[in-house]
Amino acid sequence: MTPTVRGVPGGTNEQARRLTGDPPPMVEARGLTKRYGDRVAVEELGFSVRRGEVYGLLGPNGSGKTTILRMMLGLVRPTSGVIRVLGLEPGCPAMLARVGALIESPAFYPYLSGRDNLRVMARHARVTGARVDEVLRTVELSARARDRYARYSLGMKQRLGVAAALLKDPELLILDEPTNGLDPRGMADLRDLLRRLGRGERTVLLSSHLLGEIEQICDRVGVISGGRMAAEATVAEMRTRAGLMVRAHPLEEASRIAPRLSGVEDAAVVDGALRLTVDPVRAAEINRKLVSAGLDVLELKPAERSLEAAFFELTGGEGA
Repeated sequence: MTPTVRGVPGGTNEQARRLTGDPPPMVEARGLTKRYGDRVAVEELGFSVRRGEVYGLLGPNGSGKTTILRMMLGLVRPTSGVIRVLGLEPGCPAMLARVGALIESPAFYPYLSGRDNLRVMARHARVTGARVDEVLRTVELSARARDRYARYSLGMKQRLGVAAALLKDPELLILDEPTNGLDPRGMADLRDLLRRLGRGERTVLLSSHLLGEIEQICDRVGVISGGRMAAEATVAEMRTRAGLMVRAHPLEEASRIAPRLSGVEDAAVVDGALRLTVDPVRAAEINRKLVSAGLDVLELKPAERSLEAAFFELTGGEGA
């Protein structure tokens, strides 16, 4: 399946869900736009996040990811369009009670311990002290819980921020660039934590400019380019292009015949094989015609590309 290029979603989403019995999305945006004076940060954006998945917003710095997350939480009002979180208005008390978030860098009292910082937040969130110890165990900070926050490494500070976001045992966890600035070891540790958090009923939505992070953690991804949603699909769908890779002998003859076959839009030699831009359902037909032409077909399979290649194709080379 090829990624779905998104514009403004139509108004029949709710009707379709009623007919199919699908559960409502955890997050849904339609025609979402945010302008700051003459500058457009987010433009006509549409996407949805399903219950129980790890969803990634992927885009370079400045593409509008943090603005989108701020609009979800009610910290920024959209200029136009609609966004609903858990079916509710962003920022309303009923919504915030069911959402945990870490936007940009975590901020805590430097002279308090990690545990005491969480206890302060727990009192405001009206959760028990037992929950503080539980989230410390979840993020693997129990052994350093008595240390002052000022002594924490950057990775430990990020994990404490995730612990704070988990205090209310939220249905939806929103994280903005969670591995930003971490060394490779810290990134790997936090990725493992996020994969664990994304199992079961909890939904995780994170933003990132790191392709590898999205590829290793997320079930689905929305590619943001210039404030617009360029595509929304699973990671596997992003890597699969409508096409076939064919290894045939002699290759020169195959490259001459293949472009003339019905349904083939383009053909190119890549790494000693022939890459055809064609609907993969034509695989058997193409195999028969190449064999009938006297060629030896050694291999024929769906064409794949890296997530990096997919990203640059979708964004026209805008870097991440």
